[in-house]
Amino acid sequence: MGNAPSQHSDHTWHGLTAQQALDTQHSSTSGLSQDEAELRLQRHGRNRLPPPKRRGPLLRLLYQFHNVLLYMMMAAALVTALLGHWVDTGVILAAVLINVVIGFIQEGKAENALDAIRNLLSPHALVMRGGERREIDADQLVPGDIVLLASGDKVPADLRLISVKNLLVEEAALTGESLPVEKSLARCQADAALGDRRCMAYSGTLVASGQASGVVVATGASTELGRIGAMLQQVQAMTTPLLRQIEQFSRWLALAILIFAMATFALGTFWHGQDPAEMFMMVVALTAAAIPEGLPALMTVILALGVQRMAGRNAIVRRLPAVETLGSVTVICSDKTGTLTRNEMTVQRLVTASRVLDVSGVGYAPTGAFHLDGALLEPDAALLEIARAATLCNDAQLQQDATGSWRLQGDPTEGALHTLALKAGLDTPTLNLQLPRSDSIPFESEHRFMASLHHDHQGHGVIFLKGAPERLLEMCSDQRDADGGVQPLDADYWRRQATDLAARGLRLLAIASRAASASQRSLSFADVEQDMTLLALVGIIDPPREEAIAAVAECQRAGIRVKMITGDHAETARAIGAQLGIGIGMPAMTGAELELLDERRLREVLPGVEVFARASPEHKLRLVQAMQASGEVVAMTGDGVNDAPALKRADVGVAMGDKGTEAAKEAAEVVLADDNFATIAGAVREGRAIYDNLKKFILFALPTNGGQALIVIAAILFQLTLPLTPAQVLWINMVTSVTLGLALAFEPAESGLMDRPPRAPDEPLLSGFFVWRVLLVSVLMAGAGIGLFLWELQQGTGLDSARTMALNAVVMCEVFYLINSRRIFASVLSFKGLFGSRAVLLAIAACLLLQALYTYAPPMQRLFNSTALDAAQWARVVLAGLAVFVIAELEKWLIRRWHLQPSG
Repeated sequence: MGNAPSQHSDHTWHGLTAQQALDTQHSSTSGLSQDEAELRLQRHGRNRLPPPKRRGPLLRLLYQFHNVLLYMMMAAALVTALLGHWVDTGVILAAVLINVVIGFIQEGKAENALDAIRNLLSPHALVMRGGERREIDADQLVPGDIVLLASGDKVPADLRLISVKNLLVEEAALTGESLPVEKSLARCQADAALGDRRCMAYSGTLVASGQASGVVVATGASTELGRIGAMLQQVQAMTTPLLRQIEQFSRWLALAILIFAMATFALGTFWHGQDPAEMFMMVVALTAAAIPEGLPALMTVILALGVQRMAGRNAIVRRLPAVETLGSVTVICSDKTGTLTRNEMTVQRLVTASRVLDVSGVGYAPTGAFHLDGALLEPDAALLEIARAATLCNDAQLQQDATGSWRLQGDPTEGALHTLALKAGLDTPTLNLQLPRSDSIPFESEHRFMASLHHDHQGHGVIFLKGAPERLLEMCSDQRDADGGVQPLDADYWRRQATDLAARGLRLLAIASRAASASQRSLSFADVEQDMTLLALVGIIDPPREEAIAAVAECQRAGIRVKMITGDHAETARAIGAQLGIGIGMPAMTGAELELLDERRLREVLPGVEVFARASPEHKLRLVQAMQASGEVVAMTGDGVNDAPALKRADVGVAMGDKGTEAAKEAAEVVLADDNFATIAGAVREGRAIYDNLKKFILFALPTNGGQALIVIAAILFQLTLPLTPAQVLWINMVTSVTLGLALAFEPAESGLMDRPPRAPDEPLLSGFFVWRVLLVSVLMAGAGIGLFLWELQQGTGLDSARTMALNAVVMCEVFYLINSRRIFASVLSFKGLFGSRAVLLAIAACLLLQALYTYAPPMQRLFNSTALDAAQWARVVLAGLAVFVIAELEKWLIRRWHLQPSG
């Protein structure tokens, strides 16, 4: 054993026999010697995943400042500091720090995904060393070790199995397979998918039942789990569409403000001959007026409110920008098991010798009935015999907990059979007392059936049998008809029915029985090998969630394509997809078929495929990347370790909170507390509402900033006295941002939100149309402010009074325009439009109160040089605001009338 093989060998371990695997690893069933194990440990290293490369906390913190909008906010803070407005400086810097801290915390959380994968590794392992059983720390395992597995164990490394006994392994976290996988020793095809490698047991998976031993063929980073961890580390997380748009918008806005400021300074100084120091203060006022200081803070507030609302819908958002990203997705890639389906196996069809019955109801709850040709069928003697066999030849337990939910202990297929019996009206505990089990033959993969022997208290015996249909057809000579009679077995009939059930994506199980003598108290293979009577074929499926069917339809109506990516078999995936309305009339694609396509061809075929089966972690990641390369905004759902790389890469990763692994949750931005696809549809609706509110805020904030900036520019151009001082500009910005703008964050979703297509991923935050509206309202506000300022000066009032009028006119225009802004295109001329938002009414009341203090409070008058206004002056101020309101509503009416509204 001196030459320890490399883990990175070219061997496809599942393609070797058990003995070939042992020979290749220079090992035997008695295991390695301790000396050899220590040599291999030095060569291969410990059986654990390497820690991820991380930036230090200081570098991570500094990196959060690298944001154009934060640069603008810090510039605004510098401007306010130059003006001596330390309160404003503090408020702006606080908003900067809040954004930085949130980003710092979120990035730290993102790195926990790899820690979660490492935690899946088993801490201990039972091995053969030198012919003796020993329990060792799992990180001491080396290639060539012989590991012993038992029910409940976590597999500590990748193993080629060399002996198995009734071994079922729960591999859902790694492969997406919904049921425990039955393992065997037979070698597999070299190109077998991960979920089809029945002779392998992989690190991090769980032994559901049975016993086995296997030779270690990979440890640490070389395992399938380690490969996924390495893939996860290499995946670049995508920035969100909103952040990309905000960054682009901020660059243009910063450039525009800089150009305007420089041009204004040059114009005033060199053309009009103004004093440079005075012009500098004017430019400072212009900059203060133009920068929307409240935008980052308001964006954070809007997203945080969205997080709170989504939490009420069972969607827990781990990273703030993901709230809005859900609203912009064009494709949702969903796992099948537990997300689109209930992850509760259910009997949907019963086939007997003379009739085919449909069984209603889904999940383990015994609500449902039997139907024959659409008509309700009360359970008769033949049906009760099938139900009795199903629940007695069964090792699972189904119990109702204190909350009324039904909980399964044992195999999901057997749980479905218990539910079938309950729907037929049988009471399982009573039945077990009436027909106690005398003996049984447990299910084993070699013979593919389970049998049980029962006796009633009168001495009558009966044998029940359940298992693979093709196996039971060999053991049965008769069949039971609906009248309880016995006929010779029609094998062709049963094969045709089995083919039909399989085509519907149902898992098949056959049930049979035979009378036994009163004296028989043990059960052997010879007792069931022949002369059994076939009772029924049972079609079982993990059914779609009813709410998921409606949610898929809602997403499709909203222009979002839903694709199902699962590790399950193609037939099952196709059938479930059809029931959900996914991939109807389209071919399903398997992972093996996907591997034959290059990137260009994959992007070409993607629009015509909605169901992907037998998908590995690499397949899922590749599909997400291909869709993103085609310009899609992709949401990916999943619950397993195998989903983590794709979850991290997707524009928004959605993990399952109930049955999902920690690795999936840490890689995702959103966690669904109820594992329900319908929750995603609700979150998409919420995300769209958030984006609408963000646009409403920008459409409100920019004209208010633009109006003030135009007032300053007009004053310089026409050599007027400045209608607003820099301090007064900052007062307007502070009042409107703190009170008026914040109200739009609470705006409820508009109707028809899910009836419009998703916005284009490359759509700018401000379209050409929005630029027009910003300019229109900016001109209106500037005209109102300058007009009233000049009017007051012409009437002989003082400069302070004229400036007070100008400031109040601008604020009143903003108050009226806030009501316009509640609907981007729809009219607000209704009771609901005018008075339907409590937040807007409270914001207006708070703003008017602050303006009253600004105008009449002596301390404010001394600070800002404001003066009291009389009733006539207030009337002119209100008329100015009303004029803006009327013109803005008229513009929206013209847009609707001439169908000029931009799509999406």
